[in-house]
Amino acid sequence: MPELIEPHGGSLKDLYLERDEADAERQRARDYPSWDLTPRQLCDIELLLNGAFSPLEGFLGKADYERVCDEMRLADGSLWPIPITLDVSEGFASELKTGASVVLRDLEGVHRATLLISDIWTPDLAAEAQKVYGTQDEKHPAVSYLMHQSYPVYIGGSLIGVDPPEHYDFKHLRDSPTEMRARFRKLGWRKVVAFQTRNPMHRAHQELTFRAARQVEANLLIHPVVGMTKPGDIDHFTRVRCYENLLSHYPEQTTALSLLPLAMRMGGPREALWHAIIRKNYGCTHFIVGRDHAGPGDDSNGNAFYGHYDAQDVVIKHQDELGIEMVPFKMMVYVQDRAQFIPADEVKEGELVMNISGTEFRRRLHEGLEVPHWFSYPEVVQELRKTHPARHRQGFTLFFTGLSGSGKSTIANAVMVKLMEMGDRRVTLLDGDIVRKNLSSELGFSKEHRDLNILRIGFVASEITKNGGVAICAPIAPYAITRKQVRDLISPTGGFVEVHVATPLEECEARDRKGLYAKARAGIIKEFTGISDPYEIPENPELAVDTVGVTPDQAAHRVIVKLESLGYIK
Repeated sequence: MPELIEPHGGSLKDLYLERDEADAERQRARDYPSWDLTPRQLCDIELLLNGAFSPLEGFLGKADYERVCDEMRLADGSLWPIPITLDVSEGFASELKTGASVVLRDLEGVHRATLLISDIWTPDLAAEAQKVYGTQDEKHPAVSYLMHQSYPVYIGGSLIGVDPPEHYDFKHLRDSPTEMRARFRKLGWRKVVAFQTRNPMHRAHQELTFRAARQVEANLLIHPVVGMTKPGDIDHFTRVRCYENLLSHYPEQTTALSLLPLAMRMGGPREALWHAIIRKNYGCTHFIVGRDHAGPGDDSNGNAFYGHYDAQDVVIKHQDELGIEMVPFKMMVYVQDRAQFIPADEVKEGELVMNISGTEFRRRLHEGLEVPHWFSYPEVVQELRKTHPARHRQGFTLFFTGLSGSGKSTIANAVMVKLMEMGDRRVTLLDGDIVRKNLSSELGFSKEHRDLNILRIGFVASEITKNGGVAICAPIAPYAITRKQVRDLISPTGGFVEVHVATPLEECEARDRKGLYAKARAGIIKEFTGISDPYEIPENPELAVDTVGVTPDQAAHRVIVKLESLGYIK
């Protein structure tokens, strides 16, 4: 595991064993306990092993973790802003001890690395959220992940890399830091400015990156994230095709494209520092930092999580120590009179500025409307239309939620028939009882099992939606966070319409032909939603329907009208 030194970018921690040593490590590790890595952990371990996270040599131990949370530094004082931790279940952790080794496997069971355990501890996840992300608001995706998806125990220790991950997509665009530095040397690039993005790039992005490179007399590396980004983001396959189309609009031999398998945290200022360190490790000399860099948007009160220039301020403050120079992102606007993009601060009084917001652009895609030539290149828009057609051509999920006896299944069946009568899409009903019988028969009714059942429904619905069909789901789905996880799973692949069947509890009890509510009140049925277990009312469903005094046909008609108003049916 040599430490590689380069003319710029500093040293890299290459944690992979040579082939013969790796074979021997696999043999030694046959009887070690093993952990199946989560998607985020897979992203982290790839960048730990290939040196992108240098100077880290593994997942953080307790001392490093605490100082990173408190001061953005490792225990030895090195600048490092984001905790890179291995979270595991309590059951798995109880079988381990410090000094032991663990095999880390990917989703297919391949031995990717061995972890030499230095620390095992239970962190305060709420405190981590507050210190690292500046909030405990679960609208922040990293906070939501910590509180609802992260396992409760952390394991720290050094890594031995055994088998690099295999990527089957865009292999020609996947470079390790070592390969990227070698590519720069081969091209003779001495100064390189990196551009971070998780979104498609349009003409304003092309202009600002070109100007940034020209400003510092450097070549340009477009370095998009293709690991985990913000829920709801456009899939990386579509984005990469857009980037490839965009390359032809840069001067020849000035710009390169490479993919970064990073799991973003959307951590604002800290994340900007992290991104800068990573780009330094890839051999870049400059890094573009934009307004609200890696910001997750607004919090639950409608306020931005981070200030527009907080990220730039933090990077400037640590710039000398970082070893990479920041190039501030200048907001570019299109001036009709000049027929070109210019920095917003160079617009003269009286000049007409043209603008299309991200929301407006998505609306035009969803409704099949024209996108002006000045906003984006035709070939980029064409790629986006392939995977994001007008809404009436998309698949979608209709997700009914409500108390037992509220009328979910009855309305769902009526809507299914009406949609099948229209005949323009295939329709599948994933009713709660049907799914329980055919997909989740082994599950009980604990909170954990109810959540798992809903997530299974969400997975099946996402596959149906992705392939252009209509999935109608009608579970109770009592917990807001689980419904959000299903929405986040489905939204990138098509439409998601939540319908709260808001029938009052007393009406649901009065309709109860099976006597379930009576048994729950008598204590015979435990953890019954609405009686001994809460139902968290949706705050912002696309539609709420109270079925008191309303026939199933009338309720179903309301749903159809809502789908028409949203553009999913014509």
